[in-house]
Amino acid sequence: MSDPTALQELMGLFDLETIDADLYRGRVVRTTRPRVFGGQVAAQALCAGIRTVDPAYVVHSMHSYFLLPGDPQVPIVYDVERIRDGRSFLTRRVSARQHGRPIYYLTANFQVPESGLEHQDAMPEAGEPEDGTDLVALMRAGGTPEADALAKEWGALEARWVGSSKSGLPEDAEHPSRARLWLRVEGDLGDDPTAHLAAFTYASDISLLGATLAAHPVSPSETQMASLDHTIWFHEPFRADEWWLYDQVSPAARGGRGLALGRVFTRDGTLVATVAQEGLIRPRV
Repeated sequence: MSDPTALQELMGLFDLETIDADLYRGRVVRTTRPRVFGGQVAAQALCAGIRTVDPAYVVHSMHSYFLLPGDPQVPIVYDVERIRDGRSFLTRRVSARQHGRPIYYLTANFQVPESGLEHQDAMPEAGEPEDGTDLVALMRAGGTPEADALAKEWGALEARWVGSSKSGLPEDAEHPSRARLWLRVEGDLGDDPTAHLAAFTYASDISLLGATLAAHPVSPSETQMASLDHTIWFHEPFRADEWWLYDQVSPAARGGRGLALGRVFTRDGTLVATVAQEGLIRPRV
C-alpha cells in the first residue's frame, strides 16, 4: 500500500529553495547510509536546470558525473550555468556542491518538441508487474547490508523484480549479464511534467549496477559499488507513477568498473527512455 508520508518526502526533495538567480538549495534525507543516494542528487540537479528553462523547451538528455559522496547531514547547493540558449535547443550545466566542493556535475539539453522520423526496439517479455518479487525483500533475503536503509530511501517507490541472468531470465549468449524489473512511484504525482521527470530520474539509479554482477557468482553484499556517471535520454513523456519496465544489460565489466544500459518501457510497450551508468564494482576486502 502507498505510504503518503514517503511520497510527500520524495516530492519535498524536488521543491528546491531559490537562493539567488540560478542558485538553489536542496534538502537531503537523513539516512544511516554514509552518503546521499545518487538518484536524489541527479533528480535535484535536473530540477534546478529546469527552473532556468522556458516551459516551451523539454529536457531530452542529461549526462552527469558523481565526483564525491554526498554528505547526508547538510543541504546541497545547485549552481546552474546557462551554456546555450538557441531557438530549438538549450543547454544547462549544473554543479552540486557541499562544504565548498563540487560533488556532482550535470549537463542537460532541452528542445522545443517537434515531429520527425520514428522507430523503437520491441519490448521484451516481462510478465505482469504484480507477479514480480518485491526488490527490497529480495535484497534482505540475499543479505544486502544496506537493504533496510535503502527500503527507507525508496519508501515512495515500488520495485518488482522479474529476474536476471542468474535466475528468472532465459539464457542469452549475446548478453550474459542482464536484469529486469518493474518500477513505479506509489501514489499520485499529479500532472506536473517536472514531478514525473524528477521522480523517474530518482528511481533510475536503482539496480543498474546490479546488472553488472548478473554474469558473476558474487552478490552486492560482497561487492563495493558506487555510481561514477549517469546518463538519461528521454524519448517521450510518461508518468512515473504508472508501471514502467527497466530492462537492463551490462555489455562489459573491466578494471573494477561495470557498464550498464537500461531501456525503459511503459506497460503498453512504448520505449520512453534509455539510461546508461558506469560504476565501481570492487570486491569487498
